[in-house]
Amino acid sequence: MDHLDQLRLFLAIVDAGSFAAGGRKFARSPSSATRIIAELEQRLGTRLLQRTTRKLSLTDSGARLVEQARRLLGDFDEAIRYAVGEGGRLRGPIHLSAPISFGNRHVAPVVRDFLDAHPEITVRMTLEDRLVDLVEERIDVAMRIGHLENSSLVCKRVGMLRRVVVASPDYLRRHGTPRTPEQLARHAAVSFVNHANPAAWIFQGRDRKPRKVGVPSRLEVNRAEAAILLARQGMGLTRALSYQVADDIARGSLVRLLKAYEPAPIPIHLVYPSARLLAPRIRAFLDFAARRISSLAFNTT
Repeated sequence: MDHLDQLRLFLAIVDAGSFAAGGRKFARSPSSATRIIAELEQRLGTRLLQRTTRKLSLTDSGARLVEQARRLLGDFDEAIRYAVGEGGRLRGPIHLSAPISFGNRHVAPVVRDFLDAHPEITVRMTLEDRLVDLVEERIDVAMRIGHLENSSLVCKRVGMLRRVVVASPDYLRRHGTPRTPEQLARHAAVSFVNHANPAAWIFQGRDRKPRKVGVPSRLEVNRAEAAILLARQGMGLTRALSYQVADDIARGSLVRLLKAYEPAPIPIHLVYPSARLLAPRIRAFLDFAARRISSLAFNTT
């Protein structure tokens, strides 16, 4: 019995609650089914099932394997169906993660259109501003903004952003327009501060080297939307990712400042745990999302 069939037998035994009932689905005697599961446990180096005369129960390792095996076998079966001519009917779940603001603005419309095109797909979209563990939290695809650390994740770059400084025309009329980062010392800022956005602002000098500039802050908030709203109302300058203020800049409600000193662009990636046995629905979503997001303009010039 190959490894996939071992997993199928394991799941059948778990679902039926006995070696005899699970084994019958594969024309295996209770002793044969017991031997195959023992071989699987020996190969994995861990006990999967606790056996008593009355019932079977899963160990912690067994419970984790059940969840992963159902997903793996589902993806494998979907890949086979797709390969033999049923590719027009993608089906199954996708768990997606994205930052809150970018997810609301740009990922949600992509998901909506993908679901319209594939009615048998379901999506769970988790929006949060933290670095999620894709394997631990069983996420199929994540949107990441920023430079990626070395990892086992597979990544596809789909765009670039800039971190920009903006202020309202009213604020600039009252306080003047800063021409260099050093002149920010004479201005007031509404600062958006979180784990990915430190209090000091980073600029790139004429020598192309980054330098930190302290900016007097009248108010600190932990949500970019609040900082942008207050800047729009003339409270002070703020710094945001270019996509967050693109509409304001286009309308003229905010003015982009110190463009010549902005740091290097920030990459946007789609990341996923592995390219091996990538389910057709996941691959289809990656291709669809990459095309859509790559076509967006994020004011990086």
